[in-house]
Amino acid sequence: MLRAENITVAYDGYTVLDKVSFELKKGSWLMVAGPNGAGKSTLAKALAQSIPYEGKVIVGSHDARDIKPALLAKKLGMLEQNNHVGYAFSVSEIVRLGRYSYRRTPFSDTTEGDEEQIQKALEYVGLTHLADRSIMTLSGGEVQRVFLAQLIAQDPEILILDEPTNHLDLIYQKQVLELVAGWVQKENRSVISVVHDLSLVKAFGTDVLLLSGGKTVAFGKAEDVLTDSNLNAAYGMQVRQWMQHLLGQWK
Repeated sequence: MLRAENITVAYDGYTVLDKVSFELKKGSWLMVAGPNGAGKSTLAKALAQSIPYEGKVIVGSHDARDIKPALLAKKLGMLEQNNHVGYAFSVSEIVRLGRYSYRRTPFSDTTEGDEEQIQKALEYVGLTHLADRSIMTLSGGEVQRVFLAQLIAQDPEILILDEPTNHLDLIYQKQVLELVAGWVQKENRSVISVVHDLSLVKAFGTDVLLLSGGKTVAFGKAEDVLTDSNLNAAYGMQVRQWMQHLLGQWK
């Protein structure tokens, strides 16, 4: 589905990502994990063609840089960690923008099929009752769900999610993760998620890319990557011991 080759990103002489490579296979949910400053969100933005980078991102058999934006939008879709808005569009208007790449011309109206996708997306994230509300009146968690609905309406083959549940209440965290887990089961679908919570990595990830200091610590199947030696090297602490301590508070 996607192959990253030696992705490198530097700002003012400081290397944020250093030759990171991996492959994304059909039906896989790749979790990108690591401590703060590891380069996780930077990698997501590079994959989505949002920032300059060195190396290659191959989508299917084509360099992402050579794919026209409308076609790339059917291949890749990204949910940013934070979505700041300064315009009073309604919730449904913002979700409708997710269907832009499917229009015959930039000025074409949405079709009946588009409207069906929009309504389904709103239902998935629990925002049907707010469809006519201005996004300026919503909470941060609700805004995040609006843009997730836009991404679902876009219906790309690959979802790139940067901390998708970061601002959500527990019930919507559960709903979003279960939704994505169901979505990735469709034919020709894969997901890349940037996450901090290692419990989510273990619960949902089929594959893991573990980063630290902009470099790859390990990449592969989740059970092969999430070893004590890899995690301790990435985080500089006894990770399993700490996670078991936290879990013990619920016993």
